[in-house]
Amino acid sequence: MPTVADILKLLDEKAPMAGKMDFDNVGLLVGHPDRPVQRVLVSLDITEEAIGEAAALGAELIVSHHPLFFQLKALSDSTLEGALALSLAEKGIAAICMHTNLDAAQGGVNDALMAALGGRVTGVLEPDTGIGRIGVLPEPTDFGRFTAFVKKALSANGLRFHDAHRPVHKLAVCGGSGGGEIGLAAAAGCDTYVTADVKYHQFLQAKSLGINLIDGDHFCTENVVTPVLKDWICQAFPTLEVTLCRAHGQTAQFL
Repeated sequence: MPTVADILKLLDEKAPMAGKMDFDNVGLLVGHPDRPVQRVLVSLDITEEAIGEAAALGAELIVSHHPLFFQLKALSDSTLEGALALSLAEKGIAAICMHTNLDAAQGGVNDALMAALGGRVTGVLEPDTGIGRIGVLPEPTDFGRFTAFVKKALSANGLRFHDAHRPVHKLAVCGGSGGGEIGLAAAAGCDTYVTADVKYHQFLQAKSLGINLIDGDHFCTENVVTPVLKDWICQAFPTLEVTLCRAHGQTAQFL
Protein backbone atom coordinates (compact mmCIF):
# COMPACT_ATOMS: atom_id res chain seq x y z
CA MET A 1 0.00 0.00 0.00
CA PRO A 2 1.46 3.42 -0.96
CA THR A 3 2.21 6.00 1.69
CA VAL A 4 1.77 9.75 1.77
CA ALA A 5 5.50 10.01 1.00
CA ASP A 6 5.12 7.80 -2.08
CA ILE A 7 2.41 10.06 -3.48
CA LEU A 8 4.44 13.16 -2.64
CA LYS A 9 7.43 11.70 -4.50
CA LEU A 10 5.27 11.04 -7.57
CA LEU A 11 3.88 14.56 -7.60
CA ASP A 12 7.36 16.01 -7.14
CA GLU A 13 8.48 14.07 -10.21
CA LYS A 14 5.53 15.33 -12.24
CA ALA A 15 5.62 18.94 -10.98
CA PRO A 16 9.02 19.48 -9.32
CA MET A 17 8.67 21.52 -6.16
CA ALA A 18 11.99 23.19 -6.93
CA GLY A 19 10.09 25.03 -9.67
CA LYS A 20 7.82 26.90 -7.26
CA MET A 21 7.96 30.69 -6.99
CA ASP A 22 9.73 32.21 -4.00
CA PHE A 23 6.59 33.27 -2.12
CA ASP A 24 4.99 29.85 -2.40
CA ASN A 25 4.42 27.03 0.07
CA VAL A 26 4.13 23.57 -1.46
CA GLY A 27 4.58 19.92 -0.53
CA LEU A 28 3.32 18.00 2.50
CA LEU A 29 1.79 20.72 4.69
CA VAL A 30 -0.10 18.49 7.14
CA GLY A 31 0.30 14.85 8.10
CA HIS A 32 2.69 11.95 8.54
CA PRO A 33 4.72 11.01 5.44
CA ASP A 34 4.81 7.31 6.37
CA ARG A 35 1.04 6.91 6.74
CA PRO A 36 -0.47 4.30 4.36
CA VAL A 37 -3.07 5.65 1.93
CA GLN A 38 -6.09 3.89 0.44
CA ARG A 39 -8.25 6.85 -0.55
CA VAL A 40 -7.35 10.30 -1.91
CA LEU A 41 -9.52 13.37 -2.49
CA VAL A 42 -8.31 15.83 -5.14
CA SER A 43 -9.53 19.42 -4.77
CA LEU A 44 -8.47 22.82 -6.08
CA ASP A 45 -8.64 24.17 -2.51
CA ILE A 46 -8.75 22.73 0.98
CA THR A 47 -11.97 24.11 2.43
CA GLU A 48 -14.29 23.03 5.24
CA GLU A 49 -16.47 21.36 2.62
CA ALA A 50 -13.53 19.51 1.06
CA ILE A 51 -12.35 18.28 4.46
CA GLY A 52 -15.87 17.07 5.26
CA GLU A 53 -16.06 15.22 1.96
CA ALA A 54 -12.66 13.61 2.54
CA ALA A 55 -13.71 12.49 6.01
CA ALA A 56 -16.96 11.03 4.67
CA LEU A 57 -15.01 9.09 2.03
CA GLY A 58 -12.51 7.82 4.58
CA ALA A 59 -9.68 9.51 2.67
CA GLU A 60 -6.31 9.68 4.36
CA LEU A 61 -5.03 12.40 2.03
CA ILE A 62 -6.20 15.54 0.21
CA VAL A 63 -4.15 16.71 -2.78
CA SER A 64 -4.86 20.33 -3.68
CA HIS A 65 -3.54 23.05 -5.95
CA HIS A 66 -3.79 26.04 -3.65
CA PRO A 67 -1.71 25.90 -0.46
CA LEU A 68 -3.56 25.44 2.80
CA PHE A 69 -1.46 28.22 4.31
CA PHE A 70 1.57 30.34 3.53
CA GLN A 71 2.80 31.68 6.89
CA LEU A 72 0.82 29.92 9.57
CA LYS A 73 2.02 31.04 13.01
CA ALA A 74 -0.35 29.13 15.30
CA LEU A 75 -2.25 25.86 15.00
CA SER A 76 -5.52 27.08 16.50
CA ASP A 77 -8.97 28.02 15.31
CA SER A 78 -8.25 31.74 15.69
CA THR A 79 -7.66 31.98 11.92
CA LEU A 80 -9.31 30.21 8.99
CA GLU A 81 -6.02 28.61 7.92
CA GLY A 82 -5.31 27.42 11.45
CA ALA A 83 -8.82 26.03 11.87
CA LEU A 84 -8.54 24.07 8.61
CA ALA A 85 -5.11 22.70 9.46
CA LEU A 86 -6.31 21.75 12.93
CA SER A 87 -9.36 20.00 11.47
CA LEU A 88 -7.16 17.96 9.13
CA ALA A 89 -4.85 16.97 11.97
CA GLU A 90 -7.74 16.01 14.25
CA LYS A 91 -9.28 13.86 11.50
CA GLY A 92 -5.95 12.26 10.57
CA ILE A 93 -6.06 13.59 6.99
CA ALA A 94 -2.80 14.62 5.33
CA ALA A 95 -2.55 17.54 2.89
CA ILE A 96 -0.25 17.82 -0.13
CA CYS A 97 -0.35 21.11 -2.03
CA MET A 98 1.13 21.70 -5.51
CA HIS A 99 0.82 25.37 -6.52
CA THR A 100 3.08 27.47 -8.76
CA ASN A 101 5.21 24.41 -9.52
CA LEU A 102 2.05 22.83 -10.97
CA ASP A 103 1.32 26.02 -12.92
CA ALA A 104 4.70 25.74 -14.62
CA ALA A 105 4.93 21.96 -14.97
CA GLN A 106 4.56 20.20 -18.29
CA GLY A 107 1.03 18.83 -18.35
CA GLY A 108 0.06 21.03 -15.41
CA VAL A 109 -2.44 23.87 -15.01
CA ASN A 110 -1.67 25.85 -18.14
CA ASP A 111 -1.28 22.91 -20.49
CA ALA A 112 -4.59 21.58 -19.17
CA LEU A 113 -6.22 24.98 -19.70
CA MET A 114 -4.98 25.23 -23.28
CA ALA A 115 -6.22 21.71 -23.99
CA ALA A 116 -9.65 22.51 -22.48
CA LEU A 117 -9.93 25.46 -24.87
CA GLY A 118 -9.08 23.33 -27.89
CA GLY A 119 -5.63 24.83 -28.48
CA ARG A 120 -2.25 23.30 -29.24
CA VAL A 121 0.63 24.61 -27.13
CA THR A 122 3.42 26.24 -29.12
CA GLY A 123 5.34 28.07 -26.38
CA VAL A 124 5.54 29.49 -22.86
CA LEU A 125 4.07 32.90 -22.09
CA GLU A 126 6.55 33.84 -19.35
CA PRO A 127 9.79 31.86 -19.96
CA ASP A 128 11.51 33.09 -16.76
CA THR A 129 8.95 31.31 -14.57
CA GLY A 130 7.44 28.81 -16.98
CA ILE A 131 4.02 30.30 -16.24
CA GLY A 132 1.36 30.57 -18.97
CA ARG A 133 1.18 29.08 -22.44
CA ILE A 134 0.93 30.30 -26.03
CA GLY A 135 -0.95 28.20 -28.55
CA VAL A 136 -3.09 28.03 -31.65
CA LEU A 137 -6.57 26.82 -32.45
CA PRO A 138 -7.05 24.47 -35.42
CA GLU A 139 -8.68 27.32 -37.33
CA PRO A 140 -9.72 30.94 -36.67
CA THR A 141 -12.93 31.27 -34.66
CA ASP A 142 -15.38 34.14 -34.26
CA PHE A 143 -14.87 35.78 -30.84
CA GLY A 144 -18.53 35.48 -29.86
CA ARG A 145 -18.55 31.77 -30.60
CA PHE A 146 -15.27 31.35 -28.75
CA THR A 147 -16.54 33.04 -25.58
CA ALA A 148 -19.61 30.77 -25.58
CA PHE A 149 -17.30 27.78 -25.98
CA VAL A 150 -15.01 28.97 -23.15
CA LYS A 151 -17.93 29.39 -20.77
CA LYS A 152 -19.11 25.84 -21.47
CA ALA A 153 -15.64 24.26 -21.52
CA LEU A 154 -14.72 25.75 -18.13
CA SER A 155 -18.19 25.30 -16.59
CA ALA A 156 -18.09 29.00 -15.74
CA ASN A 157 -21.08 30.84 -14.27
CA GLY A 158 -20.16 33.78 -16.49
CA LEU A 159 -17.30 35.59 -18.23
CA ARG A 160 -15.89 39.11 -18.23
CA PHE A 161 -14.28 40.10 -21.52
CA HIS A 162 -13.03 42.76 -23.91
CA ASP A 163 -13.87 42.18 -27.56
CA ALA A 164 -11.15 43.61 -29.80
CA HIS A 165 -13.15 42.49 -32.86
CA ARG A 166 -10.50 40.03 -33.91
CA PRO A 167 -11.04 36.34 -34.73
CA VAL A 168 -9.48 33.93 -32.26
CA HIS A 169 -6.58 31.88 -33.60
CA LYS A 170 -3.35 32.50 -31.71
CA LEU A 171 -4.07 32.69 -28.01
CA ALA A 172 -2.30 32.87 -24.68
CA VAL A 173 -3.57 31.39 -21.42
CA CYS A 174 -2.65 31.74 -17.77
CA GLY A 175 -4.73 29.94 -15.18
CA GLY A 176 -5.54 32.05 -12.15
CA SER A 177 -4.40 35.64 -11.66
CA GLY A 178 -2.62 36.47 -14.92
CA GLY A 179 -3.77 39.99 -15.69
CA GLY A 180 -0.25 41.33 -15.42
CA GLU A 181 0.86 39.30 -18.43
CA ILE A 182 -1.43 40.93 -21.01
CA GLY A 183 1.52 42.80 -22.48
CA LEU A 184 3.44 39.55 -22.94
CA ALA A 185 0.49 37.99 -24.75
CA ALA A 186 0.21 40.95 -27.10
CA ALA A 187 3.97 41.07 -27.69
CA ALA A 188 3.87 37.38 -28.66
CA GLY A 189 1.40 38.22 -31.42
CA CYS A 190 -1.62 36.66 -29.71
CA ASP A 191 -5.06 37.90 -30.72
CA THR A 192 -6.67 36.55 -27.52
CA TYR A 193 -5.70 36.09 -23.89
CA VAL A 194 -7.61 33.92 -21.39
CA THR A 195 -6.88 34.29 -17.68
CA ALA A 196 -8.69 35.41 -14.49
CA ASP A 197 -8.85 38.07 -11.77
CA VAL A 198 -8.47 40.82 -14.37
CA LYS A 199 -8.51 44.38 -12.97
CA TYR A 200 -10.19 47.41 -14.52
CA HIS A 201 -6.98 48.99 -15.76
CA GLN A 202 -5.98 45.71 -17.38
CA PHE A 203 -9.14 45.72 -19.47
CA LEU A 204 -8.16 49.24 -20.55
CA GLN A 205 -4.70 47.93 -21.39
CA ALA A 206 -6.21 45.17 -23.52
CA LYS A 207 -8.27 47.78 -25.39
CA SER A 208 -5.18 49.89 -26.09
CA LEU A 209 -3.23 46.83 -27.26
CA GLY A 210 -6.06 45.63 -29.47
CA ILE A 211 -6.20 42.14 -27.97
CA ASN A 212 -9.24 40.08 -27.01
CA LEU A 213 -9.28 39.47 -23.25
CA ILE A 214 -11.36 36.89 -21.37
CA ASP A 215 -11.59 36.61 -17.59
CA GLY A 216 -12.80 33.03 -17.08
CA ASP A 217 -12.79 33.01 -13.24
CA HIS A 218 -9.91 31.91 -11.04
CA PHE A 219 -11.50 28.62 -9.98
CA CYS A 220 -12.62 27.69 -13.49
CA THR A 221 -9.30 28.42 -15.21
CA GLU A 222 -7.41 26.29 -12.69
CA ASN A 223 -9.83 23.51 -11.79
CA VAL A 224 -9.01 21.94 -15.17
CA VAL A 225 -5.89 20.52 -13.48
CA THR A 226 -7.72 18.41 -10.89
CA PRO A 227 -8.48 15.59 -13.37
CA VAL A 228 -4.80 15.68 -14.34
CA LEU A 229 -3.75 15.17 -10.72
CA LYS A 230 -6.23 12.33 -10.40
CA ASP A 231 -4.90 10.64 -13.54
CA TRP A 232 -1.28 10.96 -12.40
CA ILE A 233 -2.08 9.30 -9.08
CA CYS A 234 -4.32 6.58 -10.55
CA GLN A 235 -1.78 5.62 -13.20
CA ALA A 236 1.03 5.31 -10.67
CA PHE A 237 -1.05 3.67 -7.93
CA PRO A 238 -3.94 1.77 -9.57
CA THR A 239 -5.12 0.27 -6.27
CA LEU A 240 -5.96 3.67 -4.79
CA GLU A 241 -9.46 5.14 -4.74
CA VAL A 242 -9.05 8.70 -6.05
CA THR A 243 -12.04 11.05 -6.06
CA LEU A 244 -12.48 14.55 -7.47
CA CYS A 245 -13.98 16.92 -4.90
CA ARG A 246 -17.66 17.69 -5.45
CA ALA A 247 -18.29 19.77 -2.34
CA HIS A 248 -16.04 22.67 -3.39
CA GLY A 249 -16.72 24.62 -6.58
CA GLN A 250 -16.98 28.02 -8.19
CA THR A 251 -18.12 30.63 -5.68
CA ALA A 252 -18.77 33.64 -7.96
CA GLN A 253 -22.40 34.05 -9.00
CA PHE A 254 -23.82 36.15 -11.82
CA LEU A 255 -27.31 37.65 -12.26
